[in-house]
Amino acid sequence: MNITIIGRKCSPRESFKERAEKKLGKIDKFFDAEASAKITVTVEKSFQSVEITVNNGGMIFRAQERAENMNDALDKCVDTLIRKIRKYKTKLEKRIKSGAFDDFAAIEADMPDADDISEENEFEIIRTKSVAVKPQSVEEAILQMNMLGHEFYMFINAATEQICVVYRRKNGGYGLLEPAEE
Repeated sequence: MNITIIGRKCSPRESFKERAEKKLGKIDKFFDAEASAKITVTVEKSFQSVEITVNNGGMIFRAQERAENMNDALDKCVDTLIRKIRKYKTKLEKRIKSGAFDDFAAIEADMPDADDISEENEFEIIRTKSVAVKPQSVEEAILQMNMLGHEFYMFINAATEQICVVYRRKNGGYGLLEPAEE
């Protein structure tokens, strides 16, 4: 696994890098040699956060944790990541063929915060992101959305070959947006 460590407002020490590589060795067994992991360490006034994003053939797993020091945040983040991988890999293997687990496409989309909008009439696009989409079932799209920890997920519906969006409803459950036939 290729590991990249990035520091924001800090420069991670060599001991942290060695510890991170050792900890990520635990999840190396879940992925093939082409998998890549990106570890981002951020230092703030009263806490430090560690975010780990693992990309394997288009499938993305992400975890982020905060603690008083970066080693504790790293430990918590790796534990969270292992739980997510085991949970969703088991679910996916039950629903699809075991070899298809590596063929998924994943999307990471950022939602702007409601506080960032000054007026309803003014819209400012902060970031534009291009994403690759592959045909998936609705259930697979919901699983991928949950793995990413997002509120919505865009995908190509394998049954209809249309671009669709699944989203998490505030009252519980999920919703599906499909294009209207005209």
